[in-house]
Amino acid sequence: MRIGEIAALVGVTSRAIRHYHHIGLLPEPARRANGYRAYTVRDAVLLARIRRLTEIGLSLDEVRDVLADDAGRELAEVLSELDADLARQEREIHERRQVLAALLEAPPASDGPLSPALAALLERAPATGSPAAAKDREHLLLLDAAGDGAGAELYAALRPLADDPGVAVLYERLDELAGAPADDPRVPALAADLAAAVPDEVLAVIPEGEPSAAGWGRVVLDDYPPAQREVVRRVMETLAARMRRRTSWEQ
Repeated sequence: MRIGEIAALVGVTSRAIRHYHHIGLLPEPARRANGYRAYTVRDAVLLARIRRLTEIGLSLDEVRDVLADDAGRELAEVLSELDADLARQEREIHERRQVLAALLEAPPASDGPLSPALAALLERAPATGSPAAAKDREHLLLLDAAGDGAGAELYAALRPLADDPGVAVLYERLDELAGAPADDPRVPALAADLAAAVPDEVLAVIPEGEPSAAGWGRVVLDDYPPAQREVVRRVMETLAARMRRRTSWEQ
């Protein structure tokens, strides 16, 4: 194969190949009598591996180290590894297309594209004019967009809350505290009732260490005025204590 042919086969540019030759990453093959480089299947396999390693974020120096560890392996072994890698990429593409198909089938949303799991949760939630409920929705949208670890499992665990009419009453009570000070006497009771409404299934899928005043918890707290912030802070503390007890029981 000539340089243009191997470049087209592997999906890189001829310029990239010449650069790899220049820095010693890809050995330069022997030249034919006419002066053209003659590339082999092994060269193509090595070039494909370089391409894959750079695509996953390795620097060229790191790629060099990986290739040095692979030196001396049989061609069939390297080919099998590349085949497995391509199969993995196919599965990832298939999974992404499934998510895309679900988004395309869903009705247009003013919130922008949502994961199918969150879209299903929000569809079940009753319509309400509660500012506190709207704020919770915004937090879920942020969680979904950020790709936080809990994902679909968390949204599934929250479905019973979406179906519970008593949650609307809790939101109304939280709305009433919008302009109140942090020491409002209604705070403790509401915090206790909100924490009690959260099922254990939700706690089971919350990443370890949350809810807390650090990380995600701090972002949420900063979004509330004083009395509501105090309610949410107390709820986080109560849920964190429940999570610790749950962990100790499981151990």
